[in-house]
Amino acid sequence: MLPPLPAPPAVAFSTLCESFCAIPCNPSDAPGVQPTVNRRLWVISILFVASSLAGAAYNDYASAKQKLDSIEAGRLRSGTRVILSFPELNAWVAREAPAGVRNPQLRVAARDLATGAALINFDKLERSTGRQPGWLMSKLLAGERPVTVTARIRSSAGRATVDIQRVEISGLAIDGRTLDFLIQNFLIPMYPAAVVGKPFELGHRIDRLDVSPSAVTVLLQ
Repeated sequence: MLPPLPAPPAVAFSTLCESFCAIPCNPSDAPGVQPTVNRRLWVISILFVASSLAGAAYNDYASAKQKLDSIEAGRLRSGTRVILSFPELNAWVAREAPAGVRNPQLRVAARDLATGAALINFDKLERSTGRQPGWLMSKLLAGERPVTVTARIRSSAGRATVDIQRVEISGLAIDGRTLDFLIQNFLIPMYPAAVVGKPFELGHRIDRLDVSPSAVTVLLQ
């Protein structure tokens, strides 16, 4: 009979491998793999979402600009319907907004009834047009303020009328004589071509604007 084989030497699986240890409770001074991977994935996902949103906003702006340029250039045939989505309109407004206007947003809750909202620094906005703010307006509307304007838009036969229904500045509703005062002493001096409450020509062969909760459609004559 053969003599018994000697027992193999004991092996301690205590070699460190990142945060995994073969023997429970072994000390480890290396960072855990899973938390590190999770942090990296989280950062990458944030960057991906941010870049996707930026790309989408740019594409919406480019699409809106192309459509508006085509209308102004008169390249479209009579009877053409140009549909502008609200992501396109909001991207265009955000890019084209004057200094002093931040985060502009346009929405339509009911047909022909549009609401625009933005953070507006009236002092900076006036200076961007080359005007010096008046003492009274600078006192009443100092600093950046949230502004919401709701207006009814009617159009047909190449003409449109914009009737302002409601204005809110810093949550305070403004109407009646105060609203008329703001229109006459702030809006009209800044934008002399603006027409409120009276019909005006749409131009560029535009027959009418179909303002709905899903989109704004421009119909050409």
